[in-house]
Amino acid sequence: MRVGPDSVGQAVLALYPSLRSLSAEQWATACQAMSLLRMPAGAQIFAEGQNCLGFPLVLEGTIKIVKNTAAGREMILYRVEPGGSCIITSGCLLGGSACSARGIAETPISLSLLPTTLFARLVAENADFRAFVFHLFAERIAELMQLVEEVAFHRLDQRLARLLLAKGPTVRATHQALAEELGSVREIISRLLKGFALQHLVTLGREQIKVIDERGLKEIARVPD
Repeated sequence: MRVGPDSVGQAVLALYPSLRSLSAEQWATACQAMSLLRMPAGAQIFAEGQNCLGFPLVLEGTIKIVKNTAAGREMILYRVEPGGSCIITSGCLLGGSACSARGIAETPISLSLLPTTLFARLVAENADFRAFVFHLFAERIAELMQLVEEVAFHRLDQRLARLLLAKGPTVRATHQALAEELGSVREIISRLLKGFALQHLVTLGREQIKVIDERGLKEIARVPD
């Protein structure tokens, strides 16, 4: 779907049906306030420590939410796709605090931004929109709890094997991208992948990993057949 400036409102309603419950006055105010923003892959949507400018409504593409560790590593917390939004920005808007992570365009993206004052008004006055925001919180918190459990209780080789199984049978990604996904560093991921290759579990190519022994990876990942 290619979103043009004249079709922003229609695209927003198609992807965010909770906004259909807005009154005519509320929707007219929202349409006047919203504009279409396009950003290339790699562009920074928001930075850690930055104040939120509004509530992003993603129309095309994917935003990855990234947290930097004290050691300089990056970990991908979650992704925001069309029809979803970000609890980092939602929490900032609700709590009046600064962003605690970064938002990066993983692909070219199109989004619209609900200004802070309008977001606060809709949360206060519109039950459907408020339910959407809090449902989003519940889903994302569940995802983050799963991420915490994996980082705290599973070995890195298990987590890497699970990631390859989830993305396979052909994984088109750099070792650096996999490291960011797992909150590790490229050198360690490369070492583990070479180990998997020596065990004939995968074959390694340029920005490509092919799973050739799914059962063997499942044994490492401790995933039942």
